[in-house]
Amino acid sequence: MFTPPSFSLKSPPLVALEGVSRVYSKGRCSALCDLSLTIERHEYLAVMGPSGSGKSTLLHLISGLDLPTSGRVLFEGREHLKPWEWALLRARRIGFVFQAFNLLPTLDAGQNIEVAMIGVTRSAGKRRQRAKELLSRVGLAGRLKHLPGELSGGEKQRLAIARSLANSPDLILADEPTGNLDSRSSSEILELLEDIHSQEGTTLVIVTHDKEIARRVGRVVMIKDGRLVPAHNEEGSLSCT
Repeated sequence: MFTPPSFSLKSPPLVALEGVSRVYSKGRCSALCDLSLTIERHEYLAVMGPSGSGKSTLLHLISGLDLPTSGRVLFEGREHLKPWEWALLRARRIGFVFQAFNLLPTLDAGQNIEVAMIGVTRSAGKRRQRAKELLSRVGLAGRLKHLPGELSGGEKQRLAIARSLANSPDLILADEPTGNLDSRSSSEILELLEDIHSQEGTTLVIVTHDKEIARRVGRVVMIKDGRLVPAHNEEGSLSCT
């Protein structure tokens, strides 16, 4: 009797960069050089490296905010995504958390979350309800009507995290999310992000200089001069400033 061959049905990684380079200033400045990296679903990943090593450029390529000069960036195995397709992915499936918070100063906490849902959730009532739920989720239930200027640094970052969750993303990209915070607030923000990762299975990629954060993640990748270096490399892993 014929036995059919078995095939692996493993799905492609959430994001894959294959031989990616990014060059600026007409070839005079290379931010990334022939970099390959896969990010699996539900992964908790830290990206470390010295200032100017290409970490933020990497996040821009992962999210389609920038395009590689050469190489491929694939999202769930799909390549050659058009700008509007990347825009839809960022709106619906990718959340961002920034060191500088990037909150809209004239909108209150609830509105800062709601604005991320415009074009995704049509009902204004549902947007407002979702904002309330998320503020409660991050410990800001009593701050719905507060402007960003009325919040502490830790509260601003909690609000930024709530905004990143507005459309239930599959991937959160956090660029130095604790960089502007004191040690207590940093610990609280990190615990919040880890809680979201563990409870909701959200893929979490954190760019950080903080070695304490790196010790808590599932995997660390090191970038130096636009290239990946071994995470155990003494010069690459311990010279971050």
